Amino acid sequence: MEKLNFLTAGLPLASGNKGYEAGLNILKELDLDGLEAEFVHGVRMSPENRKTVLSFAKENNMLITCHGPFYINLNSDAQEKIDASIVRILDTARTGKDIGAYSITFHAAFYMKKNPEEVYKIVYDSMEKISEILEQEENNIWIRPETTGKGSQWGTLEEITELSKHFKNVLPCVDFSHIHARNKGKFNTYDEFSKMLEFMGNELGNDIFDNFHAHLAGIEYTDKGEKKHLIFEDSDMNYKDLLKVFKKFNVKGALVCESPNIETDAKLLKDYYLSL
Repeated sequence: MEKLNFLTAGLPLASGNKGYEAGLNILKELDLDGLEAEFVHGVRMSPENRKTVLSFAKENNMLITCHGPFYINLNSDAQEKIDASIVRILDTARTGKDIGAYSITFHAAFYMKKNPEEVYKIVYDSMEKISEILEQEENNIWIRPETTGKGSQWGTLEEITELSKHFKNVLPCVDFSHIHARNKGKFNTYDEFSKMLEFMGNELGNDIFDNFHAHLAGIEYTDKGEKKHLIFEDSDMNYKDLLKVFKKFNVKGALVCESPNIETDAKLLKDYYLSL
């Protein structure tokens, strides 16, 4: 990856219901770098839209990522729900390949009152199946479980980093707002951001910084963790110091803005980053 790319989580608000071509043109006019296709309610994209995204992104050097459905729980008590979750991840990866996406992300599991070590093993087994199937299909897209925002959800940075060591196509999607919310306001300073990246570099190698996928938004949280996304202006999320740390580590890849005003805050992030 040549640079840090600033993406919106889904089509920009200004595009309304006009579709992918209109939305991508707006991103181009704003000098933003692409988008994360949001399949949160199901992996659905018409063949025409797949061609549109693939060709537009190639012609305009834009980066595309994908977010899998919310209805994923690789630690469900029901095996059919685990199987359906695996299919949803595979379908996200297959659609991602069709549109030239670089990476996909998803919330992997809930603890369901089991101990973290047991859940890790269950998630590992599913990830093994997913990786094997995608390798057979010659689909090399990055598979990125996302760090989660609530204590009830599997997916700390440590858990996902450990998982990533065992699969050549798996790396974390680091949602810095989720980590901040899950830890009740911690992990929001220059030194804390630096330590997080140092940890990832030590565990996964410094190549991780050339191949990053992160989420960022303003965030509201309670003692239970994430409550809802906010615009940066209404949040305590310290995006400025995070971007300074990204600059220090020369992070390249995708930074996806998930604020409610996605293109405005994505532009805010990019403009501040370029000013450093």
